Amino acid sequence: MHQKFKPWVLFLATLVVVFPLLIAGCATTPPKDISNLCEIFYEKDDWYDAAADARDKWGVPIHIPMAMMYQESSFRHDALPPRDYVFFGLIPWGRVSSAYGYSQAKTPTWADYIRETGNRGADRDDFEDAIDFMGWFIYKSQKVNGVSKWDAYAQYLNYHEGWGGYKRRSYDRKPWLKKVAAKVKARSLRYATQLKTCEEDLQKGWFMKLFT
Repeated sequence: MHQKFKPWVLFLATLVVVFPLLIAGCATTPPKDISNLCEIFYEKDDWYDAAADARDKWGVPIHIPMAMMYQESSFRHDALPPRDYVFFGLIPWGRVSSAYGYSQAKTPTWADYIRETGNRGADRDDFEDAIDFMGWFIYKSQKVNGVSKWDAYAQYLNYHEGWGGYKRRSYDRKPWLKKVAAKVKARSLRYATQLKTCEEDLQKGWFMKLFT
């Protein structure tokens, strides 16, 4: 004898099928082409708005924090630093630092950011919060150490060594770090050139894009 399914039974059955698909669709993955800033923003269409908000808020050119983020996490939301090892390097024991997320912000510095900005709901694995944090840090590097917000090389040294370390020129004992900072600078210049070719298009609202 055929019986009709009750509405709530049908709803639960649908939820069981659809919910895993929604979770998979919402999974955060890095952009496919992280070498091209335009392609990054075309794929992650809300990232440009977040980067532009950080630019307007902190006076930071978009290509600088984006180049630094490339170096820090390759745009992985759950990026972690390397593991630390004990007992002659045989046993893994935590991580070498508390850095985490897109910006690889360390826990104490992230806490300072939240305290100073009041952004209490900020998460290190959220791109909007991470790019705002980097904008804040670059702004502070200019205030504390007089480093131009457009100077990717010196800004990255500040980011890696901290404001005190930069002031003490701790990077002079790290030739490898200077090479990395030079790579960040080179990438920032490529990103800046790329952004000039697509920013006008990125600035269009979704409604205008329907007609282009």
